[in-house]
Amino acid sequence: MKLRLLVFLFLLSQYTHGQLYFPPIASPVWDTISPASQGWCLDSLQATYDYLQQKNTKAFIVLKDGKIAFEKYFGTFTKDSVWYWASAGKTLTAFLVGQAQEQGYLKITDTTSKYLGTGWTSLTTTQEQAITIRHQLTMTTGLDDNFGNDNCTQPACLVYKANAGSRWAYHNAPYTLLHEVVDNATGNFTTFFNTQFRNRTGIFGLWLPGTGVDSFNRTYYSIARNMARYGLLLLNKGVWNTDTLLKDTAYLRQMTTTSQSINMSYGYLTWLNGKTSHMLPGSQLVFPGNTTPNAPADMYAGLGKNDQKLYVIPSYNMVIVRMGNDAGFPAAAITAFDNELWGKLKNIFCAPVGIATTTATDTYWQVYPNPAHNYITINPATNKPYNISLCDMTGRLIIHKTKLHNTYTLPINDISTGIYQVQIQDEDNKAIFRIVKD
Repeated sequence: MKLRLLVFLFLLSQYTHGQLYFPPIASPVWDTISPASQGWCLDSLQATYDYLQQKNTKAFIVLKDGKIAFEKYFGTFTKDSVWYWASAGKTLTAFLVGQAQEQGYLKITDTTSKYLGTGWTSLTTTQEQAITIRHQLTMTTGLDDNFGNDNCTQPACLVYKANAGSRWAYHNAPYTLLHEVVDNATGNFTTFFNTQFRNRTGIFGLWLPGTGVDSFNRTYYSIARNMARYGLLLLNKGVWNTDTLLKDTAYLRQMTTTSQSINMSYGYLTWLNGKTSHMLPGSQLVFPGNTTPNAPADMYAGLGKNDQKLYVIPSYNMVIVRMGNDAGFPAAAITAFDNELWGKLKNIFCAPVGIATTTATDTYWQVYPNPAHNYITINPATNKPYNISLCDMTGRLIIHKTKLHNTYTLPINDISTGIYQVQIQDEDNKAIFRIVKD
């Protein structure tokens, strides 16, 4: 009976997500979930915490089904400490623009000049009128990102480089001016944010402006849990518990899927994983492959200076937050830290099918039956030689087979009942399955 219950719970966790939990607004109460109940591999958790501490992390949170699975603070930082989101807050601005459009204050197809007035750039009138709010959301304004201060929003700093929509560049100033667009469209940015977003979600914090040429560069500050709240709102597609903050599903889809044909890994001010190519801030090169190979392909993210990270993973029903100082990979958004961190996390989450690969899926290799009693069968999609490793949930190697071809039947009648990992790898692909031995 105990084994049957184990099998049932395991299969339920593999094919369904729990109902999302939402913490109360304006309350420190937040339900937790046991990582052990998820069948995760916790033997590497402390090493991951040590790594995060070495990388100048201040706060690290993992939500599963909306509940806190991991919450760790480092040094003097606590759950009540406030930190900046940096450019991870860009995706928050994109959400506000969507709300403003839905409520009739603006259209993203409107020319930006409608809200900032003529002459907000140094472009000709024709060139300036071609720039729309959507170009600001997609980083395709055509303004020169290498001219002067990247944050400078004065007309003298905003010069022509290419036609709007023809060039992707990670340019902070045009993004920053979206705050001014929303301010002028709604009558007051702060009032709109507080009434339509903050007070309805409990994502309390403060937008602080820069100084001088950076005066429009507002940065959001909050506790780490409130960044996690925003990830939870995105995970639930703009709905906080029963309150729908953004009904425009097409807009939300564009936020979290490729929004233009130049940088496949960029939505509306949101970074996307799992795409065929990507571009990086400060470069016009197009790099093959996805942004974070070690992470699930469906992950999307808000990424900020000094490695502020907000990861949303729909396939895991999961949100992950990292706040802190520079992890040693200085860059504006994507850094090597993303992939390095996910190299640690995938071991904790026991690397379900699809993680750490761009091509391996549950159809690349078939593993059956599950649950299994005397044997499991591995059926590859190609005739490439492959290796099999079967480990228990502590990572201990039980069976290892190499240079296999075609369909292979692996005897398991001599191993104990329980949950195991089956890792399969050929020269190009790798996947890890979890099976139940009954």
